[in-house]
This record gives sequence, structure tokens and C-alpha cells, in this order.
Amino acid sequence: MNNILTINPINEIYGSVNLPGSKSISNRALLISALTNEKTILSNILDSDDVNYMISSLKILGIKINKVSSNKIEIYGNKESIINKKNVELFIGNSGTTIRFLTSILSLGINNNITITGNNRMKERPIGDLVESLRMGGANIKFLENKNFPPININGGYSGGLITINGNISSQFLTSLLIVSPLAYNDSLIKINNNLVSKPYINITLSIMKSFGINIINKDYKEFYIKGKSNYISPKEYYIEGDATSASYFLAAGAIKSGPVKVFGVGSKSIQGDINFTNLISKMGGDIKFGDNFIESYNSSKLLKNIDADVNDIPDSAMTAVILSLFVNDKKISIFRNIYNWRLKETDRLSAMSNELKKIGAEIIEGKDFISIKPPNKFRYANIDTYDDHRIAMCFSLIPLSGIKIDIMNPDCVNKTFPNYFECLKSIIH
Repeated sequence: MNNILTINPINEIYGSVNLPGSKSISNRALLISALTNEKTILSNILDSDDVNYMISSLKILGIKINKVSSNKIEIYGNKESIINKKNVELFIGNSGTTIRFLTSILSLGINNNITITGNNRMKERPIGDLVESLRMGGANIKFLENKNFPPININGGYSGGLITINGNISSQFLTSLLIVSPLAYNDSLIKINNNLVSKPYINITLSIMKSFGINIINKDYKEFYIKGKSNYISPKEYYIEGDATSASYFLAAGAIKSGPVKVFGVGSKSIQGDINFTNLISKMGGDIKFGDNFIESYNSSKLLKNIDADVNDIPDSAMTAVILSLFVNDKKISIFRNIYNWRLKETDRLSAMSNELKKIGAEIIEGKDFISIKPPNKFRYANIDTYDDHRIAMCFSLIPLSGIKIDIMNPDCVNKTFPNYFECLKSIIH
């Protein structure tokens, strides 16, 4: 793929897509499988940059992983190897899940001297709240360059106990604490300060942990009680759902151009909160049909309405809803609220989306934690900067549904979660 990808005007879009495995589930299942002392087969695992950073890190930490096929692996758990590994450096690119999840687990060691670092953007993504919570439980963690940011050096010491964590920065911090807590020496009580963002991602974590034999007492997302000195137990084989966020681009396309577009791999029984993106489609005038393992989107009225919505629970697919709002028929303003955590992702997504939306003719108001969008009177051709952010590239690939072409800079950034995204999109363009 070249450094610039031109997508020409799209007149019709319909068909079906098989979704890749969920990144969120893949990295959680990988780590938890590694923390058993048994073999686990992970099916439909995502093959992407973020997942490969987790796999390569686990291998460095002594975990044996065999690739059975393109989307199936065998992983031989060995929690002692991970906890007792010493004197290594892990490079995790810009994989937020990898650094956040491993930071807690590696804090269980004793004088293990492990450094975790990443690329330049990773060094700008805060991890101070998680580190502070781990220190409450005895962890010895140092910031090597800038306070509260990677790279970090870990020297073990974590034993659980009473822990507090700010819930309004990233749900991945809490997920990291939840995953480590059953292995800590002490029982843990985790208390949440402020409102917890992205609760559905915590539900994913709790669901996977339950599949691996760990039950957690959840008191209304304010307190979590976890029994220490426990063990993860392999379910032998674990199937990873298709990625619900990846589904959002195709489902939005079906609503914009009447479809139908059907995605396979995720459906009515999904554990992912991002299937609630379908509620936004329905509220904006599109039609949704669910099966156990598929979601179909179409638009029988061929009309779309504006919306004013709090999208804190689905921050990633909310970006797709912003693109959908460009196509409302009466050109009225839509507002998406409670999205401050967009600023802490692969890039500052609030600023990035604002900048690129203005290029194609939308009128934008960018607030601290909201974005207001007035659709273009006429869409304009633009070069779309992706900021090395996969979701921006995928979002703006839908702009040609307006009848104009666009150029997407650095399209390879989709390798982070969906390497063959553009091929899948092309397969349903007619």
C-alpha cells in the first residue's frame, strides 16, 4: 500500500464482511491465558500490530506461543515465568493495552528490573494514575523520562490491598488492576474515584476473567472486591468475537447508502459495548437487524436525522457516529458529548477529527469534552491526515459516500487493528 490512498466516489455499497477478532478481547485473552499454567487455544485472534506487540512481549517474558493458523494460536501459560522474569526491556510501539496491562502484572515480581517503552506517541500517553494506584499496593515503579509518562522501570513489590484509581481517564487502568488482583498476595478492594469511563470495556474484562475461573464482586462500578492468592484456570479453548468497533464503519455505510451491509462475527450475544453503536444508527433513522453472529444495517427511509448524545460508553465507535452525522438530510447540527478521553488515545482525537472535518466542509465546534458538527452544504475533496491513528483513517474512508473522492495519508496505520480494512471496504463497493 502506498503512503497515499485515493478513494473515489462511492455510489452504492452493499454486501457482507467477515470481521477480524476484537483487539480488546484478543489482548485481554492473551495475557490471561499466559497467566494460567495450562495450554489455551485462542480462536479468531486478531492479527494486528497491537496484538503482535502483546505476543512478542509475552514471548520475551518466557511464554511459549505457537501459531496454528492465521487466526488461531496455542499459548502455554506460565505465570511464574512472567512474574519472575528479570532484566529485560519491552518495546510496545503505541499499544496502550499492552503497556497498561503488563505494568500491573510485572509489578508482582521481586526486584525484576523490567523497562517498558514505546514510540514517541506512547511517551505522550499518561500512565501516572495507574502507577500511583499500583504504588498503593507496594509496587516500585519509576518514570525514566517524564513524570507520569512512559518509559517506566518496574521493580515488583505489588501485593494488593486497598487501592483507589481515578475512573475518568482510562478504563484500561482499572482493567489492568482487575487482571492482576487475583494473583496478588492480599485480597483487594479497588475503589473508583470520579465517574468510570467506558464501562462496557470493564464488562469485557469481567466476562473474560469469569471464563478463566475468576469471579469479581462489582458494586455498581464504584467498588470491586477480588480475592487474592487465586489462580486463572484455562477454559482450554476461547473464541474471540469479531471486533464491534471495526463493524461500525460498515454498519454506518449501510445506513448512509441504504445498504444492506451485513457484518459477521459479532451479534446479539456480544460481550462488547460497541454494539451499542447500533442504537445511534437507529436513533438517526437507520435500520438494524441482529442475529446471534451477525448485524445488518440498511436504511429503508433513506433519511438520516441529527442527534445529541452522550457517547462516553462507546468512545471508539462514537468517532464513526460523527461521520454518520455528516450525512443527515436536513443539515442540522449534531453534538457528541462526554468524550474527553478521545484526547488520550493514539492521538488527540478531538483535535484531529475537528481539523479533518473542517477540510471536507463541515462546521465544527470543538469543546474540552464534546464536538458539534454542522454537515457540509457541499462536501469538498481533501487530503486527510491520519495522525498515525487507525480509527481516523477508517472513519474518513466513508467520506466518498458523499460523492467526492478523498486521499488518505499513511493508510498503513490501519495495521494497528484491521490490516485488511480497505480490502474489505472495497469488496462491498459497487
